[in-house]
Amino acid sequence: MLFIVAALLLFGVVIGTVAHAPLSFTAVAVAAAVIAVWLGVFALRERRARHRGTPTH
Repeated sequence: MLFIVAALLLFGVVIGTVAHAPLSFTAVAVAAAVIAVWLGVFALRERRARHRGTPTH
């Protein structure tokens, strides 16, 4: 859970940086998109595992 909070904090910092940066910072935007997709996949896997009742480890 702490890892997710840290990832969301990093995501917020990256998105804030992109909002104030020139358009040449596409690498930062790509990194933010990768983090967002990773968090989405992780959330879906966790939700499915909890609904099935199977342990994740």
